[in-house]
Amino acid sequence: MTYLFDSAIIILLFALFGVSHTILASCNIKKRIIENAGNKIAFYRLFYNISSLIIFLAIYEIAPKPKLVIYDLPNPFDLISVGFQVVFIGLLIWTVRYIDGKEFLGISQIIRYYKGTYDINELDEKQSLVIKGPFKFVRHPIYLFSFMFLLVRPTMDLFYLISLVCILIYFVVGSYYEEKKLIERFGDEYIEYQKKVSRIFPIKF
Repeated sequence: MTYLFDSAIIILLFALFGVSHTILASCNIKKRIIENAGNKIAFYRLFYNISSLIIFLAIYEIAPKPKLVIYDLPNPFDLISVGFQVVFIGLLIWTVRYIDGKEFLGISQIIRYYKGTYDINELDEKQSLVIKGPFKFVRHPIYLFSFMFLLVRPTMDLFYLISLVCILIYFVVGSYYEEKKLIERFGDEYIEYQKKVSRIFPIKF
């Protein structure tokens, strides 16, 4: 019963994070900020990233952590799993090379604000459609490689397993809402991209 109760609390906390994260990322919220603060929306992306990190760490700290081990890989399988983790970190680094890191973090927006060149029509991010590198194989390679890095773990307990499932659900649901905004931004070009390339996992149904 304790494991069941703890699991429910963990799922609830991750659900609260996912809902709040999605709402704060919505275009409606950003447009309301523009109505009230104008081009100061340039600071929103950095605020969004920092607040999301703080909320996630808070959830991790307060979430119950049931001490139920699902598996603990023996040698040499534990070393093999670590090797796979290194590979997926390398793939994440490869992916980041195709992304404007300062734009993603929210730094470029603030620089443009102080230069007087910020365009509020960008909302909180200047987006460009990237369809090269890892983006040729999946539309959300950061989600894919992050999930795979978390999955190939030498040890797995109940808290980590539930967290992993919640993260996967968040990636799937979050990517759906993210792509609605991308279709609004890029139109038919993104729709054609969707037809050719799978969303998270490189399997096209």
